[in-house]
Amino acid sequence: MNETAQKLLDMGLAYAPKLVGAIFLLGIGFWITNRITAGLRKRMKKALVDESLRPFLLSMVNVLLKVMIVFSAAGIVGIQTSSFVAILGAAGLAVGLALQGSLSNFASGVLILMFRPYKVGDFITTQGHTGYIREIQIFTTVIATLDNRMVIIPNSAVLSGPIENYSAYADRMLDLVIGISYSDDIDLARRVILEEIAKMPQLIKEKAPEVFVKELADSSVNIGVRFWVKSGDYWGAYFAFHENVKKAFDASNVGIPFPQMDVRVHQA
Repeated sequence: MNETAQKLLDMGLAYAPKLVGAIFLLGIGFWITNRITAGLRKRMKKALVDESLRPFLLSMVNVLLKVMIVFSAAGIVGIQTSSFVAILGAAGLAVGLALQGSLSNFASGVLILMFRPYKVGDFITTQGHTGYIREIQIFTTVIATLDNRMVIIPNSAVLSGPIENYSAYADRMLDLVIGISYSDDIDLARRVILEEIAKMPQLIKEKAPEVFVKELADSSVNIGVRFWVKSGDYWGAYFAFHENVKKAFDASNVGIPFPQMDVRVHQA
């Protein structure tokens, strides 16, 4: 028993400095890692790095630095890191096979953050859902719909289909159709429409509006209307223009046709 106790004491004295050194390294290393992450967060904010990219990059840097510190501490204690890496690799393979869908979403999240088909705040349509991007997470994209519902879509599903980004460009064109009766004066209708376009506060005046006869339909002459506004003003201009044109047509005696049916009764 004395020999066993002596051996344990010798082992304790031999490993104690290494263990203390490893614990010291972990404590100091994690503290430095947190300081580095906080500094990077401030620098990214000053550099105006996209807010959807910041959390992803910071978490990746934090995890990688801490993994390096843990490996260094294991080396100080005397653990063979090569075998440790092999065990982690085998475990990573098993986990990867079990989480193929999650890894696909993760890879898609990386691609979204790299190529940026959309960013936080953009108004998009994807996978049958339309709304504003609230968050781009590692595995999912969070959309807030116009009626303020939260829609969470896996990133792999987003990239597997078309993405319509209404906020990608600063300007948008309103492409509208206004119908008038066949008995109405086309030139008068065109003049009224152009006057109402000119009154729009959202109008981008550098881009000339277009008003033209688009189609001679069954019960109406369809007038095509095109003019440009800022993307953020699109819906406000869309609704206001329709209301203003209707009021202006009423004041100018220009009729907007509606479906009518003539019924004739034949008596035997």
